[in-house]
Amino acid sequence: MLRGVPDLDALETLLCAPEIPDAATVQALWSDLSPEQQEDAAALALQQGHPRLALSWSASPWVRFPALLRLGEAQQARALLAQLSDSARRAVLEARASAQLREPQALTLAQAARSQARREGDAAALIAAATLLSELELAGGALMTALRSLAEGLKVAELTGAAADPHLLAVLAHVQARVGSPAKARQTAERALGRSLPRSPARVLALLALGRGDEARQEAQGGELAAVWWGWLEHLTE
Repeated sequence: MLRGVPDLDALETLLCAPEIPDAATVQALWSDLSPEQQEDAAALALQQGHPRLALSWSASPWVRFPALLRLGEAQQARALLAQLSDSARRAVLEARASAQLREPQALTLAQAARSQARREGDAAALIAAATLLSELELAGGALMTALRSLAEGLKVAELTGAAADPHLLAVLAHVQARVGSPAKARQTAERALGRSLPRSPARVLALLALGRGDEARQEAQGGELAAVWWGWLEHLTE
């Protein structure tokens, strides 16, 4: 969080608010920050569902790449790959970009990202890889394989003492509904919704799992999210 500096406090309050902040106000507050604080503010903007602000404020590829993915601009994002150091987190971003572009190698890249995360012991990257992998496996009709991928992500959270990832939970809720466990699916979706950040893919997916489509569309619009984040759901209704 960005507490301790008046302009940062005010900016954080606006970025974390349920409503979309006034562009001129947040820009003025951001302009008064130091360069380091400006980068911190960009990361917070991304986290709180303001990817275009994050793009305009940050020079870091670690902020710009996921911001572009939020917008569905995977081709632009991939141009930043060379600026990212080799790591499991880079591998997950590369796989997500490939998935958004519907490339045949996306599944292989996601599997490689999961393997690299295991080797590095990076729990966050492993959970993100498992979530993406499950979406791709579902798109390929491999329902039980997807469930195993999700189970690994849940196990990692349990072993590290972390709360289950809301994006993973939201995907799991849709799968549970598909395999005939509506009560369990609703419970999982409620957990995902409660843990999700505003305007995030996790929140949109959780709301869709709960049948709250209008709210999901509002969240997606507010977060400038591209439809590729929930496009895999088409395969669950076929």
